[in-house]
Parts: sequence; C-alpha cells; structure tokens
Amino acid sequence: MRPDKKEHPKEKTELHPRNKHRRRYNFHQLVKSFPDLGAFVKLNEYKVESLDFFNPEAVKMLNKALLKHFYSIDYWDIPANYLCPPIPGRADYLHYAADLLASCNLGDKAGKIPGGASIKCLDVGVGANCVYPIIGNIEYGWSFVGSDIDSDSIASAGKIIDLNPALTGQLECRLQPNGKHVFTGIIKSGERFDLTICNPPFHASAAEAQAGSFRKVKNLTQKKGAKPVLNFGGQSNELWCEGGEEAFVANMIRESRQFANYCYWFTTLVSKSAHLKKVYGALQAVEAVEVKTIQMSQGNKTSRLVAWTFLTSAQQKEWVKERWKKLKRP
Repeated sequence: MRPDKKEHPKEKTELHPRNKHRRRYNFHQLVKSFPDLGAFVKLNEYKVESLDFFNPEAVKMLNKALLKHFYSIDYWDIPANYLCPPIPGRADYLHYAADLLASCNLGDKAGKIPGGASIKCLDVGVGANCVYPIIGNIEYGWSFVGSDIDSDSIASAGKIIDLNPALTGQLECRLQPNGKHVFTGIIKSGERFDLTICNPPFHASAAEAQAGSFRKVKNLTQKKGAKPVLNFGGQSNELWCEGGEEAFVANMIRESRQFANYCYWFTTLVSKSAHLKKVYGALQAVEAVEVKTIQMSQGNKTSRLVAWTFLTSAQQKEWVKERWKKLKRP
C-alpha cells in the first residue's frame, strides 16, 4: 500500500533569510535554466516531480542547475568521485558569515552587509567544486583565495574560474604544499583577510566515512543491508583526516595564532556539538580575544559556525578604518 503523502512546507524557514534556496526546488524552472537536468527529473509515486538523490550524477546535475539558475554560472563540473556539496548549506554558511562582518561595521555604513572585492576571504579546502568562493563572490562581490592540498582539486577549481568570466580576477587558487599546515604556505607576508572559512573533513578514517554513509542510506531508505553510496562523492582528504574534525579544527586554531594580525575573523564549520568542548579549549589555549558560535540548520541536520579573532577592540577599529578607505563610499 502506498504511504500517505507527506506534506512538506513551502518554505525552509530554518535556512538563513537571505538564502535563495528557502523554497522547495522548482524543477520546471531549473530545467528551463539547465535543460540537461530534465533527464533526471521524474514523477514520483504521488505524481510530483522529483529527483533520485541516491544517484550521484543526478545530484551533480542538480548542482549545475542551481548554480546556473541562481548564480548565473555557465560552466561547473567536478572530476569523478570528488565532493559534490549541497548548495543550500554552503550558501547558509556565507550568509551568516556576512552577518558577522556586518556586525563589525566592515561595510561602508554601520550594520550594512559589506560587499565588493575589497572584502578578502580565504577558503581553506576549496575543493574541486569551488562552491564557497562562487557563492560568496556572486552574492556579495567578495574576492577569494581558495587553498587545497590536492592538485587535482586546484586544477578543477581553476578551470571553473577560467570558464566563467564573471569570476576571473576575483578568485585565486593556491596549492597547500604541506598537508600538516593550514595557513602556513598559503597566506603571504603582508596579506590581510577579513574572513577565513572552512568545512573541515568530518571523519577520522576511511572506514568511519564508509560507516557514516551506510547509516545515512539506512536512515533514509529504512532498508536493512542497503548498499552505501556516497551520493555527494568525496575524496579521502575531503571526507576524513587523522583525528577527524576535532583534530583538524584544533590544529587550525593553533596555527591561526601565528597569523593573528593577518585576519579579522577566522571561522570554521563544526558539524558535531560534542566537538565544541575541544574547540573551545583550543581557543582558550591560544588566547582568542573574542569567540562567537552561530547555530545553523538545514533540514534534519544541525551544525554551527565557530568564529574567533585575536584583534583587540582598538585593533578592530583600526582594521575597519583601513577597510573603509578601500570601499567606495556614497
């Protein structure tokens, strides 16, 4: 017997108010913007247009359509088996980060969302998909440096930038030569960033990543023994690292102390609340001047953005003063 149809809200109110993906997918409009998606859109058992989200190729086509429809990105692709990130969640991170910058008066008016290429951001682990820099640049005009330890990811992200003229000159990719470092070897002498962002590897091993995928499939399908499929893909360095998210973030925090005067706000995504204790302990150890935690939610998934700065109140004011000189004031 067919189960009763589940009523979904028309708007995903848990997403940030400026997030363009708050409404349910309009496949008719998406296919109109990106016709190749049409081959993957099917009527479900309730005669409603839907997508097989367990099909990696269908998920990639959806991302292409979303980036074309909402951000006017003509070319976007990733190598086989590389991470294909959910666009709404990536957008949420950036909108909350924009609020963080606005709260510091980095715009040309108090409380205004700062825009333009004078706002410089570093994406730690840009990946082959380059999604964070794309959304941040198209939405706010920010300039980006994207770093990664994987040369193929850098090549893929660079190709996306080169084949989208609107991004050329706004986004730059840099290869991290040492996988044990985060900022060393990437941030150049005298360079200043208003913001760093990071979506760290979550798992501590390949086996843990596979087990996590199995649980996800089982929960979604309610089928015992379902074969795990990483429908969003992901290479080893994108999904796991020694010590997992806790160790990666703790190392990033320790290294950020060396670049205290090179960046206003360091930020990272923390997927699991149980990891916060170690994160806060690491921030206390490096004597961060200010720490903020911003709760985020996408569907059934809850995460948080943790931000920290080493700038004193006087240094923050001086940073803002210098930024105002570079912004085009009315």
